[in-house]
Formats: sequence, structure tokens, C-alpha cells
Amino acid sequence: MKIGFIGTGSMGKAMIPLLIDAGHCVSAWNRSADALADLPNVHPLDSPAGAFQADVAITLLADDQAVREVLLASNALGSADKGCVHIVMSTLSPVLMTELQSAHHDSGVELVAAPVFGVPAVAARGELNILVAGSPSAIAIVQGIFDVLGKHTWPLGDQPIQASIAKIAGNMMITQAIQSLGEASALAECYGVTPDVFITLMTQTLFPSPSYQRYGQNIINGTFEPGFKLSLGLKDINLAIKAAQSVNLELPAADAVRAKMTEAVARGLGHKDWSIFATGALTRLAEHPYAP
Repeated sequence: MKIGFIGTGSMGKAMIPLLIDAGHCVSAWNRSADALADLPNVHPLDSPAGAFQADVAITLLADDQAVREVLLASNALGSADKGCVHIVMSTLSPVLMTELQSAHHDSGVELVAAPVFGVPAVAARGELNILVAGSPSAIAIVQGIFDVLGKHTWPLGDQPIQASIAKIAGNMMITQAIQSLGEASALAECYGVTPDVFITLMTQTLFPSPSYQRYGQNIINGTFEPGFKLSLGLKDINLAIKAAQSVNLELPAADAVRAKMTEAVARGLGHKDWSIFATGALTRLAEHPYAP
């Protein structure tokens, strides 16, 4: 297939080589053209519109604002090939997904939402979990691409918004897992149980899940090189809370986590892995260890 790719950040750079190795012809556009330098087998595009002159367009832009600027404000869909299927792999708000669906309908371009669970290292191995929603016929056309990029495709409905909200809700759950790791480790350490012992126990017994294991190790080792940046995580928890407000749903745990994440970003930690926000409680409580 001919694939046009928009947004060659860390996730895009992990995915594109897999697509090329699978025999696809990939062209790409990025707001910073320098980002294409590490992708020698990719044909650079002059504009976002060029990505839609292909069988499939894949977009991996950071947030709603980037999508509005790159796709909607530029009218990138205006000259799209009518047979093109657009795969949106970003985590976007329900409001924007609704707007995109309308714009795609007007342009005659099929829209498939396919956000993922997995960090760039997982993407580079082709082991993402891909959350998919859109028309069954469009999904069938691009399923081969999902098979290259992921270990499992999870169909969530025929409306793209359904995959987006599932991803937002899932990321909200990860933030709460991170917070629980930080708080529980702080409590255990105050009574003489070190984080490495406690977190290893929890992730091998009650919570043997990838999120607890990955982010627990970050807390144990005190290393927070980004798999997923805190600034992006804060963007996603804001999306969850705003989506809940629009349907009169309260998310008290999400509100509490957002406050911690906002504080960490304000301290200049937005470029670090999002698990760093849970270490504040660990540091404060560890200063007052229990002395039996």
C-alpha cells in the first residue's frame, strides 16, 4: 500500500520502519522537517495534503490543537483521494473526533480511529494494542496495517469516537495506577519496607499488569526517561475530565490525580515520564520514617 504519514515523533519513528519492512511505500510530513532525517527510506512530503494522495493516511499528531492546525485549518482533506482511508492514531477529544467525522463525511474520506496502548519501545516491536472504531469496510481495508503494528486489534464500534473515549478512559486508569504505586510505596517505606521490595511484591501478586510493572520499576529505580511524557499525560487526563463534564459525570479520583500532575508539570517535569508525578508523596513521607 501507499501510506502517507503525518507526525513523525517518537511513536511515528517506531512505526514507520515496520511498515516499510512489511513492503509498504511510506511518504511523510512533519511540522519539523528535521524529524525525517532519521527515516532515510521515507519520501518527504511538501504539505499535509500530500499524505491524503495515498491508499491510507496515518496521522499521529500530539493533540487537538495540532490536528486543527495541520488538518482542518489547512484543508488537507480538500484534495484527498476519495479512496483514501484516514487512520487517526492520536488521542483526541470527543468534540474534535465529532468534527473530524463531519469533515471526512463532507470530503468523502473514510475515518478510522485507532489510538494505541504502548510506549515507543513496544511500538518498535510491533506489539501495540490497537483500539479501533469506524466503518467495518474501512477497517477491513487497513487491518493489514494494524497486523504489522500491533499484537492485537480491539474493535470498539462503528463510530470513531468510541475508540477515542476508550483510550482516554484507559489512560485515566493508568494515571490512577501510577498514583496508587506512589502512595502505597510511600506508606510501606515509612514503616521500613523499601519500594523495591514492596512494588516487586505487588506487581508479582495482586497487580501483575504491564502498567504497574513498568511504572513501578520507574519508581524503584528513580529513572523517568519518557516512555510517555507527563505533559501528554496531563493532556489526556484533562480530556477525560472534560468528556465526563459534558455528560454530567463526576470523576473525583481523576480530579485528584490531575492536581498532582499539574503540580509536577509546574515544577518543570513535563518532559519526563508521566510516572514521575507520583514520586512527590514518596519523597515527602519518606522524610519522616516510622521509628518503632
